[in-house]
Amino acid sequence: MGELLNSGLLSMASLVVSLVILVVGLVLWFFVNRASSRTNEQIELLEALLDQQKRQNALLRRLCEANEPEEKEEAKEAVVEDKEQDDDFIRLVAER
Repeated sequence: MGELLNSGLLSMASLVVSLVILVVGLVLWFFVNRASSRTNEQIELLEALLDQQKRQNALLRRLCEANEPEEKEEAKEAVVEDKEQDDDFIRLVAER
């Protein structure tokens, strides 16, 4: 054991272990950094998609509001007629 310590083999072994740990650490850092950059790109794309969807929703609301008054009057008349017919039918149904 004394010869092992004196010959410098132990210091060489610790140097190799340190280099292996360094290489493993660099490889892990590479993959973590790569995953992080991909995630950031995906987040940017999702935010852009969300912005476009908000614009589309705003346009759809404007279109619906522009077309709504014509349909609304017709729908109200139909609803009033339906309510009158429904009221008559309800009066005929016996309650339990």
